Amino acid sequence: MEHKLTDEQAARVQQFDLNVEKVEALLQRAGKEVDDGLLPAAQLAIAREGEVVLQQSYGSAQDDSLICVFSATKAITSAAAWLLFQQGELAEEERVADIVPEFATKDKGHITVGQLFSHTAGFPHAPFAPLDWDDKDKRYARFAKWWLNWDPGSRFEYHASSSMWIIAEIIERRSGETYRDFVRSQVIEPLQLQDLYVGLPTPQNPRALPCVYVGEAMTPQEYKDLGMRVPPETEVTESAILSFNTPEVRAVGVPGGGAFATASAMTLFYQALLHGGNSHASPWSMQTLLDARRVRSGDFTDLLFKKPANRALGLIISGDKSRNFRGFGKTNSPEAFGHNGAGGQLVWADPATGISFTYLTPGHDRNSVRQGSRGVAISSLAAVCAND
Repeated sequence: MEHKLTDEQAARVQQFDLNVEKVEALLQRAGKEVDDGLLPAAQLAIAREGEVVLQQSYGSAQDDSLICVFSATKAITSAAAWLLFQQGELAEEERVADIVPEFATKDKGHITVGQLFSHTAGFPHAPFAPLDWDDKDKRYARFAKWWLNWDPGSRFEYHASSSMWIIAEIIERRSGETYRDFVRSQVIEPLQLQDLYVGLPTPQNPRALPCVYVGEAMTPQEYKDLGMRVPPETEVTESAILSFNTPEVRAVGVPGGGAFATASAMTLFYQALLHGGNSHASPWSMQTLLDARRVRSGDFTDLLFKKPANRALGLIISGDKSRNFRGFGKTNSPEAFGHNGAGGQLVWADPATGISFTYLTPGHDRNSVRQGSRGVAISSLAAVCAND
């Protein structure tokens, strides 16, 4: 199927000094897996100068369809916490146990707040059942049972959800509001991001596209033939992903991976992270945003690819030429920042061009190499859409 811009879309693309041919190449590549019958749906948006320039929907997706953005939620949770740093209500060097005493068990008392954001806190595999969140006794019992896998601050290992549960708890204790209410009242509502939800309200469930798994998983031999290690098993299992098809789990607003949004809403959120806000509100100072993008993970590398982790305050920074291993395109600038999500969700902004970009799909490809290659290809095309 050919994906061409209408005359009206082309005029708007040119209005924001984007290249029509490059945008059409992006649309064509982003629709390929849906056209081929692999993915059931997809949705993308590109924004610049504080406005959505273009949104495109494929397959069963409508422009107002909501899709779970999974770990791209981490940027939303983190950006809410930045407000506490900005107000002097929180500091990276504070000990988590001084804020959440229930967390201090099993040698976790010396973990710092900053280590939670940089995935250097030492408890990457700590289990938590999302439906326990709204029962504080169960919540605190979970925190107390967690143990360390390695000494905090000694290495980087992705904390798929554990550290964000604690960040959400810190937000509650320091703000006096529930985590969901704080994100809504301090970030979503001031910026008027109507199609972004952390904790999906029951009436919005019909708009949410169900997650589905597609394709076949690669065998260990196939990974070996490509010279790659088999990815380690994590808590991001098929059953965990599919649980987000239930209204009860959607309503929790899992802080490390449970937001629902349209592609347009995510691009506008990232425009706000580029500029400190939008025409409606300016929650963050530019100093806060620039500091949030400062890499905290030093020379630490990831376990799978042995590439620099480049973790900032809840964000991933593009950095050097190995940026495609961190979820960016090969053509992003070193300053690009974002946080992608399970299933191939792509969400980033690039200060070099002023572009923010989002690609979402409810289809989770079991072939991780194919999924990763798709993301690099789509991001690479999106990153060069600005006219030279």
